[in-house]
Amino acid sequence: MAELQRPLNETNSTIVCYAPSMITTNGIWQGDNPLDYSLPLFILQLTMVVVTTRVLVFLLKPLRQPRVISEVLGGVILGPSVLGRSGTFAKTMFPLRSVMVVETLANMGLLYFLFLVGVEMDITVIRRTGKKSLAIAISGMVLPFVVGTVFAFFLYKSDGAMTLGTYILFFSLAVSVTAFPVLARILAELKLINSEIGKIALSSALVNDMCAWILLAFAIALSDNESSSLASLWVILSSILFVVFCIFAVRPAISWMIQKTPDGETISEFHLCLILTGVMIAGFITDAIGTHSVFGAFVFGLVIPNGPVGVTLIEKLEDFVSGLLLPLFFAISGLKTDVRTIRDPSTWGYLFLVIFLSCAGKVIGTLLVSLFYRMTVREGVTLGFLMNTKGLVELIVLNVGRDQEVLDVQSFSLMVVAAIIMTGIVMPIVTTIYTPARRFLPYKRRTIQSSKPDAEFRVLVCIHNPRNVPTIINLLEASHPTNRSPICIYALHLVELTGRASAMLIVHNNRKSGRQALNQTQAQSDHIINAFENYEQRAGCVSVNPLTAISPYSSMHEDICNLAEDKRVGLIIIPFHKQQTVDGGMEAKNPAHQMVNKKLLANAPCSVGILVDRGLNGSTRLAANSVSHHIAVLFFGGPDDREALFYAWRMSEHPGVRVTVLRLITGEDAIDPAQLNSGTSIRKSEHTGISYKLLRFFHGGDAASETAVMPASSSTNLNHYETLAIKANQEREKKLDEDLVKKFQIHTSNNESIMYIEKVVNNGEDTVAAIRSIESSHDLFIVGRGQGMTSPLTAGLNDWSECPELGAIGDLLASSDFASTVSVLVVQQFLGTEPQEDDLEVELGSMRGSTLDGEGPSDEQYQQMNRRQTPPPRGQNAFSPYTTDTS
Repeated sequence: MAELQRPLNETNSTIVCYAPSMITTNGIWQGDNPLDYSLPLFILQLTMVVVTTRVLVFLLKPLRQPRVISEVLGGVILGPSVLGRSGTFAKTMFPLRSVMVVETLANMGLLYFLFLVGVEMDITVIRRTGKKSLAIAISGMVLPFVVGTVFAFFLYKSDGAMTLGTYILFFSLAVSVTAFPVLARILAELKLINSEIGKIALSSALVNDMCAWILLAFAIALSDNESSSLASLWVILSSILFVVFCIFAVRPAISWMIQKTPDGETISEFHLCLILTGVMIAGFITDAIGTHSVFGAFVFGLVIPNGPVGVTLIEKLEDFVSGLLLPLFFAISGLKTDVRTIRDPSTWGYLFLVIFLSCAGKVIGTLLVSLFYRMTVREGVTLGFLMNTKGLVELIVLNVGRDQEVLDVQSFSLMVVAAIIMTGIVMPIVTTIYTPARRFLPYKRRTIQSSKPDAEFRVLVCIHNPRNVPTIINLLEASHPTNRSPICIYALHLVELTGRASAMLIVHNNRKSGRQALNQTQAQSDHIINAFENYEQRAGCVSVNPLTAISPYSSMHEDICNLAEDKRVGLIIIPFHKQQTVDGGMEAKNPAHQMVNKKLLANAPCSVGILVDRGLNGSTRLAANSVSHHIAVLFFGGPDDREALFYAWRMSEHPGVRVTVLRLITGEDAIDPAQLNSGTSIRKSEHTGISYKLLRFFHGGDAASETAVMPASSSTNLNHYETLAIKANQEREKKLDEDLVKKFQIHTSNNESIMYIEKVVNNGEDTVAAIRSIESSHDLFIVGRGQGMTSPLTAGLNDWSECPELGAIGDLLASSDFASTVSVLVVQQFLGTEPQEDDLEVELGSMRGSTLDGEGPSDEQYQQMNRRQTPPPRGQNAFSPYTTDTS
């Protein structure tokens, strides 16, 4: 009975008989049980592990927990701590005879995963690490190491199975390490990856990780408790010799393979197989000399030169290894964990004391160094908690210690639980105590219209892939950078943060161009950076600042908005989510890009332009007497169209640009859209709020009587005051349109490169015909998005709109029905300058006597209503400052 009290998947004290012939079953129809055979049982085990971990990833996603937590928890749930408590489940799903197969495959997956980590890792990053990061890394290891040493004395059991020194080394190492890959993903999730604290944390974690690998090699060498110290010395010397051999023999051999590969081609399958075989040979050698096999695979990966070979290896191995085999290793760690062994209250007390003092050791050690380098207390504490992130390295340390019989089941289980808790609390604590200070001062030039003609014009360009770069560069050149008004370009490469995003990709997102890319995403980033840097060198009066944003698509717009506000830009340009196909049609490559565009339009702190890229040819430096671009502006009226006209006005100053302004005027036969629900030229959220305030004002109500006023008002009065507000806004917008057009005509009357055309149209059909009359002679259309604007000129067009983020006209021009050679820029003006409530009541007070008698407001009253106010506070929807619930 004592045999059955041990964990059912423990192999140390049990003799298991294997039947070599029982690999595959003859089938259930012949009476065979598939679970009695190795292969079907392993397939079922692997399926259970992957499904369990993926379900936990989904459940813990709202808590923003790292994937490693879900993978270890999945193993704990399947192990003796939860489901394994049932003897039937343990014997059926994870019998002792299956443990060897599962652990072998798990270690094979770990072998190749550590090889990939080595391939992606760049040792030169450590050489470039500053003194601050180095000091934080060392201090973040020393104090927790001391804490672990003290606790190891209390937890050590002198039963002769292990030496005290080795036990202290393994226990303290597991407490003091920091998981660099997990930390990189946490920082990316918290939007701290490009912050100063994020860069310090990553650099420190990388140094910590490398120190942990070195200490692990020494710990494994010293873990042979029955041998003399001379054997441990031979293990260390052999390991050093292996590293030297890899550097001076293996690396030149692989470099020779790369030189034999023609430019532009991937490495041959023969050479690729040699490298993959070399991983197993390296693992065999280091296992044979006394260190763990993963140490050899990791070193072998480190000596692989950065470049196309690394890209090919990662693309071929990453999904299979990371998605299928590596979860097996984490699950095995959970299966070895038996929470039942932590029975005594004193042991649970030790567990939480270990967690508390280990965290405190890292926090205090990091805080002291941070204060020495004049960082704030809050930043120092945040860094300390970030350095508490645990992951793969700690689990490797624990598993090696368990296999070498340095750690018993109780110590192993205690440390696994501690790792889960310490990593799980990092995200909530950091989110609570650290919110980056927004030092952004309010700025006025959030639109092209408000930008001064003699000031720097700042543009944030967002790019998903290099395909859109040529058109965007030509568009920026057409924007006419001059000494009087230079253009500052922030080129932002948008990269999705996924489970495949490697930690080194996150670290190197701001690295200098010219070095070999570590993967395909970095190769794309290099192409983008090189293109913009070449443009900066050839063009005058242009400054380029390349940046990278690594974020999930669900929150990518936040990075864009924060950067736009930080850099105080006046225009954001982002590509349309559809790209042109060979036959001229438009195809959506990634629907998630459309979601990013929509969220950006709703939250942007400045004007936004969505570029439908169909090519925009032309030299980047145009001669004064050559015309390269013919640009057409469609002007219907409204703030977005005014913004589009201002942008084209700036472009018209370029000697190589011709601009045609087509103003479409409502004819006499057009249906008047004065009714509230059928047509209006005021944004709905705006007219709802204005009419509600009108209603409240005329009834003498205030904010406290909000609920009382609405039920008491009749629907007739409500419609009357809403119609009044709509009419007032229509007249204001018309006056702004007329003033801008007159100003534009006066200033460009002598400019031969500008053509102004007015056409009277009555409906959407006439509008389409007018646009088609000029489409063939232009290569770029600039139109306003017209959000919330309805007009008889676009009647019926909204009904067929596929992409509402472009507006009715933008969607029409982006459709496959129009010319396949015309690019489109759809502009939305930032509207954070709506009238405030007090000003509105003043305006209504002057209007009360006249409007109720059927007379419209005077010009002076309209001018007063047109006053510009301060922008709304950050976080408020700038497009609907008066939105109320009318349901």
